[in-house]
Amino acid sequence: MQLCKARPSPGRIGSLVAAASIIALAAGCKPVSFHGTAYEPPEKAPSVVLQKASGGEFSLADQHGSVVLLFFGYTHCPDICPTTLTDWKRVKSALGRDASRVRFVFISVDPARDDPATLQRYVSRFDPDFIAATGDSATLSNIERSFHVTSTHEETGSANGYAVTHPSQTFVIDKRGELRLLYSFGMATADVVSDIRELLRGA
Repeated sequence: MQLCKARPSPGRIGSLVAAASIIALAAGCKPVSFHGTAYEPPEKAPSVVLQKASGGEFSLADQHGSVVLLFFGYTHCPDICPTTLTDWKRVKSALGRDASRVRFVFISVDPARDDPATLQRYVSRFDPDFIAATGDSATLSNIERSFHVTSTHEETGSANGYAVTHPSQTFVIDKRGELRLLYSFGMATADVVSDIRELLRGA
């Protein structure tokens, strides 16, 4: 998997990008420059089939036609997870009507503590439309591996028993079911909204 910023590079690569932009403009197309880290080229998103906290099954393959933001976390997370979900809430609000074509998916990698009721209650605090899902440890490990990420448990000696080290990135899957962008923690709301709208337009 090759990840690169969607912006021209110096030297010969920059010249090629500039030439491609001129061709695109001549054809009536506007080159897209994303704020997130772009998959070049886009990749078919891995298979994700999990149980939704609200009941029923969640399948990433069934989300074609919608842009999906996908994040791995857990409900006992003290910082990254609640901040990410708060950011998503702002993004959804800023999208307005376009939000109906976006799926926000929070996957818990702590199934031992995040039973369906706990997980649904946690995510609903931020937005009841956010999708919360999880599965058994083996299933989660396979899904994480397919996204090239891992999570680990670390004993803390606290009342909660352990903490979970997990990815802080958000994966963005386009309407065709392809991995298109990777957002680092703390991406600006306006930048995320701009990228999503480009993807909804078919970029």
